[in-house]
Amino acid sequence: MSSPTLQALVYNLRHEATGIVSVELRPVAPATAFPVVEAGAHIDLHLGNGLVRSYSLTNPGESHRCVVAVLNDRHSRGGSRYVHEQLRVGQVIPIGAPRNHFRLQEDAPRSVLLAGGIGVTPVFAMFQRLAALHRPAHLIYCARSRAEAAFVGEIEALVRAHPMLSLHAHFDDEQGRPPQLLTLLDGHAADTHFYACGPAPMLEAYERACAQLGQGHVHLERFAAGAPVADTSAAVGYSVELRKSGKTVQVAPGVVLLDALLNAGVALDHSCREGVCGACETKVIAGDVEHRDLILTEQERAANKSMMICVSRCRAGHLVLDA
Repeated sequence: MSSPTLQALVYNLRHEATGIVSVELRPVAPATAFPVVEAGAHIDLHLGNGLVRSYSLTNPGESHRCVVAVLNDRHSRGGSRYVHEQLRVGQVIPIGAPRNHFRLQEDAPRSVLLAGGIGVTPVFAMFQRLAALHRPAHLIYCARSRAEAAFVGEIEALVRAHPMLSLHAHFDDEQGRPPQLLTLLDGHAADTHFYACGPAPMLEAYERACAQLGQGHVHLERFAAGAPVADTSAAVGYSVELRKSGKTVQVAPGVVLLDALLNAGVALDHSCREGVCGACETKVIAGDVEHRDLILTEQERAANKSMMICVSRCRAGHLVLDA
């Protein structure tokens, strides 16, 4: 079943960097509160043009507001363009409750954070949380230029105020070349936890570097699929039993599981349709699932406890979902 939404007032819009605005949302009723924001979490914005888009939260530990940052992406499918061009202070919009597939290991001996461009949003939240916990952390912040680096002033202020934090800022226009991640990520103990969010090429280089350095605690979050997820439809037909709703749905060859369930009248959360946001994550009771998302770890896929129904599917036969 779809999750209830929260009514949020657009309380403030602020220019953060070239092409980036932050959106501060508050409960419509001042006496109420949102769920407490966790570092690494994101929320869905239900926009007036019918789009639902996920954005990372930048204000860990708070419940009186939610703050996201949005890049006016030239490749926008409508979401970021709507935020920049049509969202206005005083509007009321529905938002989803925070979800977190990018959790911070708060008791790690040391954390290394890598941010690329707008990928700084969850990383900035993590850096703030580690500062509040007085935990050692190093942030590598990469952007094309300082003018395009959101929150860089706030990050520098955190480093000045907290001696256990450090920052390496890499701006392409100043350095004259892309960041050398193998060098930047080297020299850390085996118990260090690494986190990264940014564009797909940077994340691929990050994963290669961490593997080459033998690091075992590697976390990342993608804010978009690097390329369209190919062939998400059923190669063969199969049936899906929905335990909560008591329905059985036939998924024909060539039909995406999410679409089959929506067409059958089953209300389910969904957003990105790319397997990156986690909105459609559904518990699996039984079935041979072909996992095609970009969220679950290999261990989680092997456990087969949940699936992203916008891109994953049953290989054949019968699938049982807790929906």
